[in-house]
Amino acid sequence: MSIIVKDLVRLNAQAADKHEAIKMAGELLVKAGRVKSAYVEGMLAREKTMSTYMGNGVAIPHGEFENRADIIKTGISVVQFPAGVAWEDDELAYLVIGIAATENEHVGVLANLAEVIEEPEDAELLARTTDAMFIVERLSRPVESE
Repeated sequence: MSIIVKDLVRLNAQAADKHEAIKMAGELLVKAGRVKSAYVEGMLAREKTMSTYMGNGVAIPHGEFENRADIIKTGISVVQFPAGVAWEDDELAYLVIGIAATENEHVGVLANLAEVIEEPEDAELLARTTDAMFIVERLSRPVESE
């Protein structure tokens, strides 16, 4: 099973603040059976200690080290906010990508995400698409070695 499937993508969402946005990303992971509900609380706790905003309109909330036991299977969820969600220092997140990765898969998942969102144009395409499968396909590509 892929780490991202169509059921883990929600397009055209709205949230009052980043905490609601993180809960939305976390709940997709819970509903898909990737994490236990306690993992979502870990995602919120991590955000209190360090921002998960990565730039280019993308935030990647994930649980704390202590939440590893709450991960059932590696997965990423994507919630798209066309109007943006205030994150920090006047930054808006248009894509909130929830990450739940086992210890041995964590680095690979982050590396692939970093490559996908590195270019502002690529991040904007994902933030504006109306096709959930476009997001699934783009985030499912393996990282190419140089």
